[in-house]
Amino acid sequence: MTITDDIKYVGVNDHDVDLFEGQYVVPRGMAYNSYVVLGAEKTAVMDTVDARFLEEWSGNVKAALAGRALDYLVVQHMEPDHSACIARFLEANPGVTVVSSEQAFCMMKNFFGTEFEDRRLVVKEGDTLDLGGHVLTFVAAPMVHWPEVIVTYDAPAKTLFSADGFGKFGANDVEDPEGWDCEARRYYIGIVGKYGAQVQALLKKAAGLAIERILPLHGPLLQTPEEIAHVVKQYNTWSSYAVESEGVCIAYTSVYGHTKAAALKLKELLLAKGCPKVAITDLARDDMPEAVEDAFRYGKLVLATTTYNMDVFPFMRTFIEHLTERNYQNRLVGLVENGSWAPVAARVMKGLFEKSKGITFCENTVTILSAMNAATEAKLAALADELLSATV
Repeated sequence: MTITDDIKYVGVNDHDVDLFEGQYVVPRGMAYNSYVVLGAEKTAVMDTVDARFLEEWSGNVKAALAGRALDYLVVQHMEPDHSACIARFLEANPGVTVVSSEQAFCMMKNFFGTEFEDRRLVVKEGDTLDLGGHVLTFVAAPMVHWPEVIVTYDAPAKTLFSADGFGKFGANDVEDPEGWDCEARRYYIGIVGKYGAQVQALLKKAAGLAIERILPLHGPLLQTPEEIAHVVKQYNTWSSYAVESEGVCIAYTSVYGHTKAAALKLKELLLAKGCPKVAITDLARDDMPEAVEDAFRYGKLVLATTTYNMDVFPFMRTFIEHLTERNYQNRLVGLVENGSWAPVAARVMKGLFEKSKGITFCENTVTILSAMNAATEAKLAALADELLSATV
């Protein structure tokens, strides 16, 4: 794929992966992006790919070079889906210098047993690499989302090579009917969500650059002003933990169906009272990263679960831990608990958020004693009213 006359796409698409990073379902596969930059004097390739695609990727690089020698391998990120081919590629191409941050070279020692001392160029914030007509400027991006990350700005081409930033689940040769936002949001919140402050810092650096295209290591290439403005806006919302969409997320677990019935009843009440969107998830059966995505997308969250061994049902505890480890904050949370003799789930759930910032709990906590009744429905109605009247 030709991006410009001298920036070529050499990435690959993975249709065999079942779980990305061992936990995220990717029904449309995954793209591992890589780029060749053909300067007038020197050439560079930006990152490698997953180990299973070494031969395909190497062939793409050779084709893009069209007979020219490769001078540099720029390593922006050491996660193995981008770095796994480094050692074997350098062994096959002895004239190539590897360019990366000092911390990335330390990681290479861990992965490959060598820091490539005889053929490396260590770069830091503000360093440049002149290829002739393309001048690569390196920008430190620690914890977006590993500590060694650098992103690269090619000023003459007004191009930002953004490492994992602005990435998305899905192979690039499969159309996503949901567009960019849905799988990019799940990707961001699941993988980068903890590091909002670091993403904000990187966005501030990027704001001072003239950018006509963003080339991430996953997902589609972003090459129009409209695309760039949109993805930067979304990243600013996500990394500042702001509310993206009006609505309520209901996440529940249910042993015999009574707590599920309460969750469905609350959804019905909210919609009848004019709530614009209610996303509901069975945490035991539905994709949990999707539920995490919805919890961050909307400003209001309801957790409904049973008391279980004087605690909460395991899937609910896991869900809350997914939220808190990603710095879930600035949200209104409603609680629905069920217990046949000693309900404590609401108290336990509140305790799990004790270190979270900006979490406000609804005054109306709903307690179900085994099964719903008229009194329970009245409490659910009161909770619905409180959720709809509150501003987040």
